[in-house]
Amino acid sequence: MNTSENNNDIKVTPNDEQFDNVKLTTWEGIKKFLRELLDIRGDTDRDATIEAVKKDISFKGHTAWILIFSIFVASIGLNVSSAAVVIGAMLISPLMGPIVGVGLSVAINDVETLKRSLINLGVMVFLSVLTAFL
Repeated sequence: MNTSENNNDIKVTPNDEQFDNVKLTTWEGIKKFLRELLDIRGDTDRDATIEAVKKDISFKGHTAWILIFSIFVASIGLNVSSAAVVIGAMLISPLMGPIVGVGLSVAINDVETLKRSLINLGVMVFLSVLTAFL
């Protein structure tokens, strides 16, 4: 054997300080990756989000008709014992607008939006019960 073959067989093991540095940089890299992956503040527009939620609170025109027909679909689904039909009716129901409005208004302490959301939610629930009664 010549000396070049022996040099290829030699393995260098890191000492404790080098190993601790590798662990630290690996851990910092994992934390940075997870922080960037799960950060929701970077791509959000607070004002546009608030305006979009406030816009969905209103209950006029087509929203009333969508609610009426979704209640009809849900009633039929309950009568035939079909969970899929009831879930489908929940998906097309516009009730989430005022519910999200209540949550947002409580979160940002907006009393006017809370009043508007609760009034619209009450009207929608009343219309839903009336439609289901029919």
